[in-house]
Amino acid sequence: MIRLENLQKSFAGQKLFDGASFKIGARERVGLVGRNGHGKTTLFRMIMGEESCDEGVITIPKNYRIGIVRQSLAFTKSTVLEEGMNGLPADRKHHHWEVEKILAGLGYSQSDMQRHPGEFSGGFQVRLNLAKVIVSEPDLLLLDEPTNYLDITSIRWIEKYLVKWPHEIMLITHDRGFMDKVVTHVLGIHRKKIRKISGSTEKYYTQIAQDEEVYEKTRQNDERRKKEINQFISRFRAKARLANMVQSRIKTIEKMDKKDKLDQLKTLDFSFRSKPFRGKHVLRAEHQFFSYDPKVPLIKDLSFSVNAGDRICIVGKNGKGKTTLLKILAGVLEPDAGSLVYNPNIDIGLFEQTNVQSLIATRTVEEEIGYAHEDVDRQRGRDICGAMMFEGDAALKKIGVLSGGEKSRVLLGKILAVPVNLLLLDEPTNHLDMDSCDALLTALDSFEGTVIIVTHNEMFLHALADRLVVFQNEQIHLFEGSYQQFLDKEGWSDEADEKRDMAGTPEDMSVSAKLTKKEIRQMRSEIVVEKSRRIKPLEKRIKKAEEDIDIQEKTVDVLNEAMINASQSSDGRKIAEISQKIHKGRGKIESLFTEMEQLYHDKEQAESYFNKKLQEIEG
Repeated sequence: MIRLENLQKSFAGQKLFDGASFKIGARERVGLVGRNGHGKTTLFRMIMGEESCDEGVITIPKNYRIGIVRQSLAFTKSTVLEEGMNGLPADRKHHHWEVEKILAGLGYSQSDMQRHPGEFSGGFQVRLNLAKVIVSEPDLLLLDEPTNYLDITSIRWIEKYLVKWPHEIMLITHDRGFMDKVVTHVLGIHRKKIRKISGSTEKYYTQIAQDEEVYEKTRQNDERRKKEINQFISRFRAKARLANMVQSRIKTIEKMDKKDKLDQLKTLDFSFRSKPFRGKHVLRAEHQFFSYDPKVPLIKDLSFSVNAGDRICIVGKNGKGKTTLLKILAGVLEPDAGSLVYNPNIDIGLFEQTNVQSLIATRTVEEEIGYAHEDVDRQRGRDICGAMMFEGDAALKKIGVLSGGEKSRVLLGKILAVPVNLLLLDEPTNHLDMDSCDALLTALDSFEGTVIIVTHNEMFLHALADRLVVFQNEQIHLFEGSYQQFLDKEGWSDEADEKRDMAGTPEDMSVSAKLTKKEIRQMRSEIVVEKSRRIKPLEKRIKKAEEDIDIQEKTVDVLNEAMINASQSSDGRKIAEISQKIHKGRGKIESLFTEMEQLYHDKEQAESYFNKKLQEIEG
């Protein structure tokens, strides 16, 4: 358990926390929510000891290990698997199968695991850092926006993995659906205070809204009551007979706490400008082909049409061509083959992450949005700036000094300035906080035009999609229906493989139904005995191999010391003799490791076999 008491922290004159206190109990999975800039990442840094608090106490138990995913991408090993094994604790430093399981869940194939980490994109390199932290099994796992570098299948996998995490978790994410599936508690930073509740984000935000409503009603009642009391005091102050009553009311006012009116918190609040479109068909893509490498085609013979009002979500693993397809539909990329026919009345609004490069660093936010469309006067531009949380002087900030998230909001603001009837959006939620994601979803739901969006946010998929373009199993196809219908009818192939691996045949599954309870107990006892008979010898041989490795490694260490002494005395005969012994010792160590790996493999196979047998008889 860790405990934070009476925390105070300020940055550049802005107070983040004021008397904030909370604790994280054993095995709690806590979601940390709050608006961007309100201190979520700062709180993580304070827990890690990388940032100090102005006041307050952070109590962390002795030997309590905290793990966080680093964004720095410095690797020391020649393969992904070896690099992942760097995260294993000393007592399990050779358990490569543990790392393989995590890497596979995060989207690495068996062949990927033998490649150099530097060959992968930044997103996959950060996944490798995530795998290293997970296999280290820290007492507290800190995750800051993990879904930003995961694709949809990896997100679904890690959801299930984190739910079974045996220790504590603190999680920051803009993905409300992901958070609600993982956490047991929500910790909210709100008005410089920190509040923790058991349950979902919906329960937390509902509670906050109710509390603020009660506060405001109480404040108004108090103001009205004070006004009435002051009127009584003014009217009867001179009346001797009522002097006691007047004094009593004066004391009442002195005891009443003054409740300040709550400030209106800034949040994204906007709607897209919809240009009328009277046609039925928006565009038609025929036989689209595209590849960056002729040997590895990304898009092969894809044809589909888009109708007015469609909500099409493009889904699949990273690196399979989702963003490329969106760029082709936007006219940013030319397909290698195929035709793309637009309705002439279509006007496109494109949001794509690399578009931040198109922003002009010397312009202000207001100027950049103002130049987006000819009919954007200063008042409309200011309104859009305010909607994007660039209020007052913030609208005069230069683009060059903005953070990545702020630049993304400017891109959204530029789309708001232009009347469009087709929105093409590539992961628009990545730099938004949870409140802003909710505002974006509302705006998209209200937009009268057509929407095509690349997203791995399942809340968006469930809320928006009426058709899907699915990248799966090296193929692309159009699914006619909602995301839930896709999960029910097709689903993600990785998860289907998992289910097949876990399931027995119909005959297997019905075994227990044909047996009495007594027969089941007897069969179970026999299987447990046989399992022990098979596995115990393997465990003894594993232990013996580990002990022999330890002996050999210590022997080699002694020989290395002797080699240093022999080298210093230039004893050539001794150097040759010791060198042979070191070579022989290392050969024995390598042989023992090979033997131990095979023994572990045999043990896992046996355990899997007997566990499956037990599941079959127990139903």
